[in-house]
This record gives sequence, C-alpha cells and structure tokens, in this order.
Amino acid sequence: MTLPRDASRFWKFLYRLITLLRPLFCTLQVEGHGHVPTQGGCVLVCNHSMGPDYVVLGYASPRQVYYMAKMEIFAWHPLLTKVLVAVGVFPVHRGQSDLGAIQGAVDLVRNGHVVGMFPEGTRSRTGKLQRGKSGAVRIAMHAGAPVVPAVVLNAHQVVRGVGRWWPRPTVIVRFGKPIYLSGDAGDSQNAHDNTEKVMAAMAALLPPELRGEYIKLDKTDQAIV
Repeated sequence: MTLPRDASRFWKFLYRLITLLRPLFCTLQVEGHGHVPTQGGCVLVCNHSMGPDYVVLGYASPRQVYYMAKMEIFAWHPLLTKVLVAVGVFPVHRGQSDLGAIQGAVDLVRNGHVVGMFPEGTRSRTGKLQRGKSGAVRIAMHAGAPVVPAVVLNAHQVVRGVGRWWPRPTVIVRFGKPIYLSGDAGDSQNAHDNTEKVMAAMAALLPPELRGEYIKLDKTDQAIV
C-alpha cells in the first residue's frame, strides 16, 4: 500500500499509523483500486455495515477520501472537531435537506477531490445491501463527475480481530469501474434511475447473499474489478 494522493499532512500521518497497527486487527485485500480516477473529482459510494468501513475504505483508496458526518459528532469535543476537519470530514444535518453540506460536497468534487458516501443512508445490521438514496448521484451529476462503486466486506470483524493471535480476519475492499451519469440532477425520476444503476453496480461487487434489495441482478451484471 502506498500513501493516498492529494492527502493532507495529518492524513498521511494517520495513514502511516494505521499501516503500523493494521496487522493487529486484520489482513486487508484490495481489489480494483485502479478504477479510482488518478485525477479529477469523483463520488466514491460504498455499502454501510456495522464495522468501521469508512476507515477501511479511506485507507484502501489510492486518494484521500472526504466524508460527510452527522453534525452531532462535531459537538462532542473541540479536539475531536479539529481532528475531523484535519482528515477531511465535514458536517451534515442528517434527515434534513442540508443544502450547505450538499453544495460543499459538490464543490469538493468540482475542485478535484474524492467524496465518499454511503447511499443506503444508515448501517445495515444484517450486512445486506439496503435500498439506496439519491443524494450521492445528485452530487455527482451537479459536479459533472463519475461515481465509483465500492464495497467493504467483513468490516464488522475488524474490532473482533483484536486479541486474536491467529488467524486475523480478512477484510476485502473492492472498487468497481467508474460510472458516468447523464441527465438532469433535478429530475427526480432521472436521479432515481441513476441511483438504481449505481446500487446495482455495488451489488454486483458483493456475493449474492449480501445483495439484499438488489439480489435480482441482470445476468449481464458482473463484478468486474
């Protein structure tokens, strides 16, 4: 693994720290990381499990990933707020139409950064893919940037790996081919159709038993990594 591109100094420090500590938690297998564009902005979408998938995905990505996080986290402690901002996390009011956060995400993508999003909107307690929401594709369409589907498998096993001498759990990250969207982001039907397209691409990266709402994939859909 090499340091992610366009990363802040603090993020590079954390990356090195995670590299040192990772063997205590798990072994990591990354597939298809070359599908993340080497330059220009994109929206990186991923399934959302009960584990630290945002950390795993950010570490596995060849470029720094910027995430939205619920506003409440930023109120916990001033030091935590500084750390979050330093690693590229920005606040959003969950359950509301936070136009400021959405515009902030669009601006980040337009300025050539990678914004990570979990279109299911909430964690899946079963690990199965849930119905996707349209926020991620709307941001990508407004920014005129591609969406890169990704999945993290076995993230919930990371914490359980602590204290286990052998074997460590294997965590898998898969990146799929970029998806270039078309149409009007303000058109609800178009946003819905594009969301289904992106979610189907994510599902194709998952084993059938975890495809959940998207189990009925067309036979031509394949998890190409």
